[in-house]
Amino acid sequence: MKYQKTEAKAHARETMRGIWAAALNPFDDTLALNEDGLRRNIRHWIDDLEIQGLFIAGKQGEFWSMSIEERKRNMTIAVEECGETAGTIMSISDQNVDTVLDLGYHAQECGADYVVVHAPMLSFCHDRDEVLYNYYKYLCDRLDIGIAMWSHPDSGYLMEPETCARIAELPNIMAIKYSVPREMYARLTRLVGDKILVSTSAEADWLDNIEELGWQLYLCSSPPYQLQTKNDRRMHEYTRLAFAGKFAEARRVRDSLDPVRKAIAETKPGGKPTAHGKYWQELLGQVGGRVRHPMLELTEAEKATTCAAFEDCGLQL
Repeated sequence: MKYQKTEAKAHARETMRGIWAAALNPFDDTLALNEDGLRRNIRHWIDDLEIQGLFIAGKQGEFWSMSIEERKRNMTIAVEECGETAGTIMSISDQNVDTVLDLGYHAQECGADYVVVHAPMLSFCHDRDEVLYNYYKYLCDRLDIGIAMWSHPDSGYLMEPETCARIAELPNIMAIKYSVPREMYARLTRLVGDKILVSTSAEADWLDNIEELGWQLYLCSSPPYQLQTKNDRRMHEYTRLAFAGKFAEARRVRDSLDPVRKAIAETKPGGKPTAHGKYWQELLGQVGGRVRHPMLELTEAEKATTCAAFEDCGLQL
């Protein structure tokens, strides 16, 4: 641990800045975790693209398909490769709270910077404020590492800004990945943006959120390594310009990526987001690999359509 429990908020505000990406996990032809491929991707992401932090073993990483030991190994590899160059935030999300704690203790022991825990599924529960507060308090009481909340529609509901603001008072709650409509995350920023870091995964809104909401952190999804190459780092560039207050110039750079965004959006089958992301990685020269059940693989026709769009989108390899 690089900080005391009560220092989590201040440490996050000092160290969590810029672009943090959510890692897809490469699985080989036998569906085993391709550790060499993962290490190669991480080195590219932080050395060539200068991504400042990685979100490990989350939904992009297909955590639900991995054993507890695989998830721990996933974390350890990321810490080893990131070293002092990039930060790490480990998803320890699970419906079983003992599993969440087990993964949280491992994150602390292996040298992770932070952890993130998504809001649990709550069957038959409509008055959620007290339930959620006590859930995160239970974890905060037992873990010393900084904890980020994570609210997204897959839980079956969205955490209300006022609920998040209450939880933000807990000592080692230091951030939230808030996958909600903009009005909700803007309201939460106004409520507790001086206490915790508020962020969302919508890359298209990142520049506006820097300018209008004063955000310092993009947390997290796959665009940082899908929209960029070693020779074409426009997301990095428009972020740098925005942080320097050069918003008009930053907007021109951001908008120049629209053909890439369109190529990804128009070729991604609705039921195959993970396989599409991994194939796009392969087109970029990264290690993609297979997906695990229940996710579906791309057909050859879908790959051909994606490849054609990739070649026309204007990314410089």
